[in-house]
Amino acid sequence: MTPTLVPYHPARDWAEIQERMLVPLYEAVYDRLEVGSGSRVLGLGCGSGLALLMAASRGARVTGVDRDHARVELARERLPEGAGHTVVEGEPGDAVGAGYDVITAFHPSAELGRELASVTPPAQPGTTVVLAGWGPPERCATSSVLRVAARLAGWRPAFRDDLEDVVARAGLKPDGSGRVSCPFGYADRDSAVRGLVSTGDFDAAVRATDPSQVEKEITEALDPFVRRDGTVWMTNVFRYLIARVP
Repeated sequence: MTPTLVPYHPARDWAEIQERMLVPLYEAVYDRLEVGSGSRVLGLGCGSGLALLMAASRGARVTGVDRDHARVELARERLPEGAGHTVVEGEPGDAVGAGYDVITAFHPSAELGRELASVTPPAQPGTTVVLAGWGPPERCATSSVLRVAARLAGWRPAFRDDLEDVVARAGLKPDGSGRVSCPFGYADRDSAVRGLVSTGDFDAAVRATDPSQVEKEITEALDPFVRRDGTVWMTNVFRYLIARVP
């Protein structure tokens, strides 16, 4: 199938198409940690702020930080005004402050270790840190599509064992983990391509080769997941790891 070469708007595509796929992950973590009234949550790489909004709806006071200007603006639009919520554009260290109960990294970047090093030292002992990533590759249908990025740019997604390595290097103490089903469902192939590109997982591939080639290969990799009605459905399992500041 020939790709459509539609114009991409990564921040808006993330907010409108892709981010909702991770709602089960956000809910599972917040339920387990009993995030609610009185909680102080810091979201690293908060994106367009859906996870922050969900925590705020439980009564938590939230702070988010992200480097992407467009996503920060969307997050600020989403959060209720006058409730003490903050979204910072910049580096994780720019959001350092005392009193956070929970620090989340639902969308870990390649620099997660450095990011944790900038925010965990000031945190109180016992502060909860939650990292999330893909579950076992064999239980993530999307892993076959992510191989396009791996082949074109040498990129590798963060799978289960990587979380333990990050926690160990950061000097945090593991305190449990969980797995959550997060199926990716899209109205059609175009929506699927837009949503997947918005994750940032294909950025290196786009820089390394012709963007139209990346789109073509993603479209072809989606073939096994297109249903009779044209919708796209991929079952995935995500894993989260809970750690504590010693």
